[in-house]
Amino acid sequence: MNRCTPRASLHPARRALMATLLALPLLLASAGAHAQLNVREFPPTAQRGILVVTYPPVIQLNGQPDRLSPGARIRGTNSLLVLSGSIVGQSLVVNYVREPMGLVHEVWILTPEEAALKLPTQQ
Repeated sequence: MNRCTPRASLHPARRALMATLLALPLLLASAGAHAQLNVREFPPTAQRGILVVTYPPVIQLNGQPDRLSPGARIRGTNSLLVLSGSIVGQSLVVNYVREPMGLVHEVWILTPEEAALKLPTQQ
């Protein structure tokens, strides 16, 4: 006795579920591409500068010697954390925020689109 009988067509609800599952990777891929076009929001106290990491935590900011704070966060163009040792010697356009003691605490490496925009405090 054969208990598994082949069915010519799927139930409409199953067909819709399968179509959704097949389309999901395309939707996620397009969402990722759309996220790259957005300009990130920066704190109102953010400043713009040229950052060169010389010997972490020692940096140059706009050609002047400066220092990263303990626990400083550097975010890449994709908003993921970047280790300061991996960008030694590179000249990068960044937005940054200082901590109350005056050390550089948060840094965002800018995309060309973000670098072209002026900060609200620069207008």
